[in-house]
Amino acid sequence: MPTFKLVFFSPVASTQQILRHLFASAPDNVGKIGLYRACAFVGRGTGQFLPLEGANPNIGEVGKPEFVEENRVEVIVNDQEDKVQIRRAIEELKKVHPYEEPAYEVYKLEDL
Repeated sequence: MPTFKLVFFSPVASTQQILRHLFASAPDNVGKIGLYRACAFVGRGTGQFLPLEGANPNIGEVGKPEFVEENRVEVIVNDQEDKVQIRRAIEELKKVHPYEEPAYEVYKLEDL
């Protein structure tokens, strides 16, 4: 079964709400490792961005650099189908993430 790691960044205050939504949307696929559910790694750091003209930032103002206390979140996505579950997880992330353009990364994991 193909397995992916979804990594995203979120404001600290939003992280648990996002994770609850992702886990509820696909409990057998997102955050499930063996006999454990709702698994995630969460680490804190500072994100930065500069909203450009035409942006509608949730935090900050157009033309001004913004620095935000954020979490880096990593979750496993098990995908029995050809990238269907990872695509659904990204769609669900975008539905609940407070940012206009959430930053995320996807890694395909190898079974060694």
